Amino acid sequence: MADLSPVEGIKTRSRGLRGTLVESLADPITGAIAEDDTQLIKFHGSYQQDDRDVREERRQQKLEPAYSFMIRTRLPGGVATPTQWLALDALTREFGNGTLKLTTRQAFQVHGVVKRDLKDSFQALNQVAIDCIAACGDVNRNVMAGINPAESALHAEVHAAARGLSEHLLPRTRAYHEVWLDGEKLAGEVEKEPLYGPTYLPRKFKVAVVLPPHNDVDIYTQDLGFIAIVEKSQLIGFNLTAGGGLGVTHGESATFPRLADLIGYLPKERLNEVAAAVMTTQRDFGDRTNRKHARLKYTIHELGLPWFKEELARRLGGPLAAPKPFTFTTRGDRFGWVEDTHGRWHLTLRVPGGRVMDGPEQRWCAGLRAYAERNLGELRLTPNQNLVLAEIPASEKAAVTALVSTFGLNIHETATRVARDALACVSLPTCPLAMAEAERYIVAFSARMDELLVRHGLAGEAVSVRITGCPNGCARPYVAEIALIGKAPGRYNLMLGSDALGARLNVLYRENIDETTILAALDPLFAGWAAGRQGTESFGDWCMRSGVVVIPAVSAA
Repeated sequence: MADLSPVEGIKTRSRGLRGTLVESLADPITGAIAEDDTQLIKFHGSYQQDDRDVREERRQQKLEPAYSFMIRTRLPGGVATPTQWLALDALTREFGNGTLKLTTRQAFQVHGVVKRDLKDSFQALNQVAIDCIAACGDVNRNVMAGINPAESALHAEVHAAARGLSEHLLPRTRAYHEVWLDGEKLAGEVEKEPLYGPTYLPRKFKVAVVLPPHNDVDIYTQDLGFIAIVEKSQLIGFNLTAGGGLGVTHGESATFPRLADLIGYLPKERLNEVAAAVMTTQRDFGDRTNRKHARLKYTIHELGLPWFKEELARRLGGPLAAPKPFTFTTRGDRFGWVEDTHGRWHLTLRVPGGRVMDGPEQRWCAGLRAYAERNLGELRLTPNQNLVLAEIPASEKAAVTALVSTFGLNIHETATRVARDALACVSLPTCPLAMAEAERYIVAFSARMDELLVRHGLAGEAVSVRITGCPNGCARPYVAEIALIGKAPGRYNLMLGSDALGARLNVLYRENIDETTILAALDPLFAGWAAGRQGTESFGDWCMRSGVVVIPAVSAA
């Protein structure tokens, strides 16, 4: 039998994820924490990072890297109150880099927190009922939930299901409370983990709940997905999907993206039970020897879908029912004002790259602070790095419209469809895995795409564009019609051919090329699409039908 990965040993020795975090945080000699603790702190919702823009300069000065920490919230369904928003805004101004990152998992990230301020930051979040437990690490991550402002009652029920599922799948260790919140220290035996066991999962685990017809969470990319089934305007249950995941390692063919399989149907009362059965199956059978091969997608690929269904049925006392019919018609966010069934209004704003920051034209931090201070309704993070100002009374609609315009936050009104829908991971300068720019490049590259579209008479067309600084897949690039996957500074793999609804993977078209070569490759393709498309055929579908790319015979359903 192969040796377990080193991280398995770290978890085994950690005493329920405590490790030596308390001692690391108290060490005044370095801005970093102990090596083993860099793995354990992920389970607490934080990553140790350093500013790569100044890494070489500091090395030459014989200084340690400019260490800081990213804090990621656990925020099921991405719903925050105005009070919580103001607390996060205050936290990043006092302890962070003055910006907030809205992630593709509907969570907040605060960057630039130095070690001495970590504990105060966690405690500030706790004061407004936000925690970071299991926001990272080998556990269930932030549970996503689809956003549908027009269906307020159903959205509320789907969000409640996601929130309840997040609580059900939480680790039971009190390590987070001891380390960050000065909770009572454990004496004696470590707490039992009924769902996770002493070494938790082999790797991260991602869950989402979606409300058709909008596949805004990219449900087929998730380890575990629940597709809401509605009859007579009532939520009755969910179709289960399992085995999705996008992380890849360059040059290692044994790693690959995979779309989830449609497994079966369950009544809504069994949601937590079925989720736990899937997660514990991965706990018991996932690969603990090779972390690059440790996701549920590889377990199902290696052992087979029939085996997975049989094992799930054994744990549930019988198989699930056949999936019920459903239809997806759209994927991205719906920008602008939407009225819900109760007469309240919801405004979806485009936040480029998900970065909330003040600039010369858009003052996101100041504007959203002013909005939250009015205490009108929830602020909802979409699965696509955007923001919904939710549940606004009709009497306040004009005032909010004016506020948004005053601070320059109404860019959705003039942005092209490409620019509005583009996604990017954080990448440089903070992500240690990044090989190329992503967030800092997405606006410029989207503009290049629009220039090409205009040239070929395709202005205003929707083409999904996503960029990541490495092949890890954090912005869900493998289900974009055009994706750039970082290979080296200024160089990317060009991926083409996903469909418009996220139910087909794209494939490699050109490898390790720069922007000039990327644009030169796309130029004739856009010309061909303009001349040869059938009706309203999307770019990804045209690429497949015309033979520009050959899509492997793998389906999401």
